[in-house]
Amino acid sequence: MASIKPHGDQWRAQVARKGVRKSAVWPTKREALAWATRVEAEIDAGAQRGHTLQEAINKYLESVSPTKANATQWEARRFAAFAQHFGDVALAEIDSEALGNWRDARLKTVSGSTVLREVNLFRNMFKIAHKEWRWLDTSPFDGVRLPEENPARETVWGWKEIRRVLQAPRSGKTAQMQAAFRIALHTGLRMQEVLTCRYDPVRKVLVLPISKGKRRPVAMPVVTRARKLLDPLPSFTVGANEGSALFSRLCSELLINGLTFHDARATALTLLSRKMDALTLARISRHKDLNILMKRYYRETPEQISARL
Repeated sequence: MASIKPHGDQWRAQVARKGVRKSAVWPTKREALAWATRVEAEIDAGAQRGHTLQEAINKYLESVSPTKANATQWEARRFAAFAQHFGDVALAEIDSEALGNWRDARLKTVSGSTVLREVNLFRNMFKIAHKEWRWLDTSPFDGVRLPEENPARETVWGWKEIRRVLQAPRSGKTAQMQAAFRIALHTGLRMQEVLTCRYDPVRKVLVLPISKGKRRPVAMPVVTRARKLLDPLPSFTVGANEGSALFSRLCSELLINGLTFHDARATALTLLSRKMDALTLARISRHKDLNILMKRYYRETPEQISARL
């Protein structure tokens, strides 16, 4: 509904509808009401549009994404696919039904966990557009059913598979990924962290210039056995995206299925858990929530635990 309020000896009419906000001052209340009614009808008919989805995406990428560590490229790719799905529409035209259709379409090609990660990004944009930019009256994600997250992975690298990867004769960037994989198995680092870290031999710590959720260098402790691999640290010229493709291709050539580079992190932390307490392990893995460490990365089976007791 339009708002009609006195403005001195005149009347101000304000319209906020479907992302369009307009106001005007008229000599009489009747003229103000007539103008507001006409503008609302034009908005409903599509003659006037508020901010578009692409405008919201551009503003988010310019003002919000740069405040996050190592997130801009991933967010730009996800937003591009999101915009391609909806086309050139006004932001206010995207409602819960449209988002539900987008969710169902995505679930045909990706997992529930992937959809949840994308939802967190898009929902944050709509929330900011609603509460901070005042481009929307409500967030369209309110009431949208979300898929369940994928069950936690349970796979770990066995020594036979590890030896096959490390002993396969390779050169160039694939050989760099073999070296990165060896380091990950001893440190629990993610691929991006392995490829960008540096080793401080004086402090005996790894310094991570790029770490998940961090914007400043992070120092992490290193077990004695891993220091031999880090001093000197191999010179990596491969990026994370290319490295992931190369490692997947290597595993495929070696007929290793169901295992990923990231599983090396869980493998390392599971092995390290046998030698140290949970708090020390959390400092190495940089987990603030021990439940996540336990649920996601500690993958020892009951049978393996029983064998050690």
